Amino acid sequence: MVGASLLFATMGVCVKLAAPQYSAGEIVFYRSLFGAVFISGWVATRGGSLRTPVPTMHFWRSLAGVISLALWFYAIGRLPLGTAMTLNYMSSVWMALFLIGGAVMLGADRVDGRLVAAVLVGFVGVALVLRPTIEQEQLWGALAGLLSGVLAALAYLQVTALGRSGEPGYRIVFYFSIGGVVAGAGLMALTGTGVHDVSGALLLLAVGLLATLAQMMMTQAYAVGHTLSNAGLQYLGIVFAFLYGVLLFGETLTWSALAGVVLIVGAGLSATLLSARLARPAPTQTPL
Repeated sequence: MVGASLLFATMGVCVKLAAPQYSAGEIVFYRSLFGAVFISGWVATRGGSLRTPVPTMHFWRSLAGVISLALWFYAIGRLPLGTAMTLNYMSSVWMALFLIGGAVMLGADRVDGRLVAAVLVGFVGVALVLRPTIEQEQLWGALAGLLSGVLAALAYLQVTALGRSGEPGYRIVFYFSIGGVVAGAGLMALTGTGVHDVSGALLLLAVGLLATLAQMMMTQAYAVGHTLSNAGLQYLGIVFAFLYGVLLFGETLTWSALAGVVLIVGAGLSATLLSARLARPAPTQTPL
């Protein structure tokens, strides 16, 4: 999980470097194409089938996941790297909010106050993280990052449902990658494409390679490790992203942003633990 978190943060660096040259849709296209080709080759050599009995479930998971991915890449290009990573990692808090809303709609007598507190603490953390961002007139990037976390939470819930239906992980990732290829191609047709050169091509290749390796490592971590421990280690991605931002992009880490990250991580861990107790099996964050 530590390795996966480092690779995802490194992927974020490559996305940020590629953003001036390529649109978010184009980066999504090549990142997804690499994943689809890799999994196809893996299935061909190791056995298995890509035929699915639940195509509709894959469609909705891919729709939410691909839009979330595109918004996240957009946010990475316009926000400090650590800020964009933090907003996307809000997905645990959003899932807790969905759990609260579902309980209210089902007429529950009471809602766990600890879960409500975790959600509120998470939003206080967001306010602290985004305070310097909004002052820098990066509102659209901030909104994209927030929405990417919401849609990532929906995608993770869909992954949980697919897992309960018996779908293997490689098939879930494959159809998500196919959705990214289709959506990315559509966005490229609307917005045009960047001019390829050696450095740009290497960045796109690195995004796809790093994302695929990180997915494999994270899937293995959730398969053999403890869910809550993995969720805690996954937040190291935020730490790595802030370090990259300071060392590579000269970004400033303010005390308010640091306090906000601490609150978001604490809220996310608390929400994961409480959600696991209230609804088993708990949704695990299969990575985008």
